[in-house]
Amino acid sequence: MSGQGVSGGGDSDIAAVGALVADPGRCRILLALDDGRALPASRLAAEAGVSAATASSHLGKLTTAGLLTVEPHGRHRYYRLAGPAVGDLIEALQRLAPAAPVTSLRQSSRARALRRARTCYDHIAGRLGVELMRAMIERGHVAGGDGTHDPAAAVADARTGYGKDVDYALTASGKAFLAEFGVRIPERRRVMRYCVDWSEQRHHLSGAVGRGLLDRVLELEWVRRAGDSRAVHVTEAGAGGFARVFGVRL
Repeated sequence: MSGQGVSGGGDSDIAAVGALVADPGRCRILLALDDGRALPASRLAAEAGVSAATASSHLGKLTTAGLLTVEPHGRHRYYRLAGPAVGDLIEALQRLAPAAPVTSLRQSSRARALRRARTCYDHIAGRLGVELMRAMIERGHVAGGDGTHDPAAAVADARTGYGKDVDYALTASGKAFLAEFGVRIPERRRVMRYCVDWSEQRHHLSGAVGRGLLDRVLELEWVRRAGDSRAVHVTEAGAGGFARVFGVRL
């Protein structure tokens, strides 16, 4: 058998990813990008609280590792998460991580806003995201589970490598409801996916349906993005709209 090469790779090197997220500055960069938008290096340096040179080093490592992609726009370079799997990783880490200490009123207000409603990559998370999924399930638009996360029942999802404990499906009434509400479901995306919400410890919608819902409520101006965090703020029109259409009152 000598002379034959070894084919394939070894076990997953999770330490390599662990080393990347062990740095607080790189973690702040990943969190800043967890709303799915592309941001310039200068903005990410400010978010991480580091110099431009240090941010450039962090961004280079994250891009080389495949966690970020870079998009040149003229003289500027914009960075974004490499895909939904990276958003899943960030959400999973947040579920396991202890809460950061709150030392100011501004930090406390920001933390409350994130827990109330935020984006998780390209869909709605926080209490608003969980309540929207609950409404879809209770009205028969989504079948397969009740929105409860049961870690003991979780099994591996062969398609993504991430854990899941139920297999949700969009029902016929769900398709009709989304069409009537004006949701455009992106093509080439798995229609129904979910995340385990790190602050609520329940399921919220992701996948194509989650993305379509976020796009629609932004279009209706039911929510607006916060300028300095992943939080989204429910507008006056949104408070009435979510109550009327989904029966959701925050």
